[in-house]
Amino acid sequence: MAALKDIKQKVVGVQKTRQITRAMNMVAASKFKASQTRLENFRPYALKLMDVLKSLGPRVEVSAHPLLAVREVKKVWVLCLTSDRGLCGGFNGNLIKAVERFIGEKTRDGQELSLLPIGRKGRDYFRKKVKLQAERIDVFGRFDITTAASVAHDVIEPFIAQEYDELYIIYNEFINVSVQRPVVVKLFPLPLASDHEELSFDKRVNYIYEPSEPALVNKLLPLYARIIIFRALLETSAGENGARMVAMDNATRNCEDLINSLTLKYNKARQAAITAELMDIVGGTEALSKG
Repeated sequence: MAALKDIKQKVVGVQKTRQITRAMNMVAASKFKASQTRLENFRPYALKLMDVLKSLGPRVEVSAHPLLAVREVKKVWVLCLTSDRGLCGGFNGNLIKAVERFIGEKTRDGQELSLLPIGRKGRDYFRKKVKLQAERIDVFGRFDITTAASVAHDVIEPFIAQEYDELYIIYNEFINVSVQRPVVVKLFPLPLASDHEELSFDKRVNYIYEPSEPALVNKLLPLYARIIIFRALLETSAGENGARMVAMDNATRNCEDLINSLTLKYNKARQAAITAELMDIVGGTEALSKG
């Protein structure tokens, strides 16, 4: 009977776990829908701004803005975006591996690297491994363009002050609920084309800007940094909720399979106990009849 009681307690425990994972799946699904809508609405704007800068880049001199300054690379900063909470499958693990590979490449090149983590998981993992700068946690519960502007301010001023030479941003690009792909984007200095001979004719045409070229560059380049960071925040938010939704759905199914397995085991053990009791009764009856 003790074995039957243990199995029954396990079944009850797994049933409670299934209730939790099912509830977390529903919450993640609700958040995912909202974050996916925000991302899909913002992506076209971000892509169009990137097209504008790619078109403007070949016509702008490197000296036109400090964010275009190319220096000998000695110090590299990396913006790393992970989630604040776990239970989202390999979402954070895959990104952390990509960051570690990138750190290894830069370290082998003799460059000093500092990490700017956005998200608790990345901060906690790299806390004792890499030098951290301006860490941010508990961001993804509620964020908007002002959050991206604040992060951009934290990286623009030090770059202009020559505190570092290159800035990269690493985040999970949302493909679908099952696929989030780590990507590495070079943010500073802005990767603008410089070889005019390899450009098509329409990209080599000079335009008259209104307002002036310096005013346009001063406006667009900081805006570009904010937009790229905000897009990375949106991609991370949608990817996290999608990954958690899938993970909790898988966990719920695993709980159901385990409940079925334990129930079958319980029934077999119960049948064996009943059979043993019947055998004892039959044996006792035969013994009495012979007596």
